[in-house]
Amino acid sequence: MVRATYTVYILRSKRDGKFYTGYSGDLDLRLREHGAGKVKSTKNRRPLELVFEKEFETRAKACNFERYLKSPEGGPRKNELVRQYRLLLTRNER
Repeated sequence: MVRATYTVYILRSKRDGKFYTGYSGDLDLRLREHGAGKVKSTKNRRPLELVFEKEFETRAKACNFERYLKSPEGGPRKNELVRQYRLLLTRNER
């Protein structure tokens, strides 16, 4: 039996440098929707790049983590995840 997973993800706009946080039960489909301009909050901020993703076993856990990252308490954690991504990019470019 295949287990459903839910993914929390962070996108960075290459246009304005701002971040978008969301969750999805089908990350590939959701990224295609973002890329095609079908998501109202990101359609004018394309192109986008995926800078973080984390899978959860339940929708509730994913939703709670997404809400946490969007909260004032989770802001520093979100910033740290983005910083780690940037460090990885820098290392991989060498």
